[in-house]
Amino acid sequence: MKLHTTNYKNTFIETSEDIPVSKAEIPPVKRNRTLANIQFEMITEHPYKFTSDDVMFECYAQKNDISLKDRADARRDFFSKGQACFRSSALAKRYGFGIHHNSEGKVAIFPMEGEDYKNLVNDDAVTKVKAMRNKRK
Repeated sequence: MKLHTTNYKNTFIETSEDIPVSKAEIPPVKRNRTLANIQFEMITEHPYKFTSDDVMFECYAQKNDISLKDRADARRDFFSKGQACFRSSALAKRYGFGIHHNSEGKVAIFPMEGEDYKNLVNDDAVTKVKAMRNKRK
């Protein structure tokens, strides 16, 4: 069985062209935790510890109440199909965070108004891609 991945290496996902904010906002906590809440917490509490695949699967596992003992099989099943990557994440499309994947594929986020964000945008050694647009042109 072929396994798919959402991982990038040495890549920076910039905020989308039509982002509705001018500076980064922490995703608000609603009645139920959203994917953006889970992603934000995992990455800000542990920058460059997890790959994109780790974060995306953890979101899926939490949302679907997958037990720890069932996670290995569930992860294999999850990545047997293509999954959306961080280009489609609300962190980059709605809340104003750029997502950096280092040379090992581990992720960290940076607010769009920050120096680190600007440095990554201007770093020629880092591949840049834009987050997906919120609306079609």
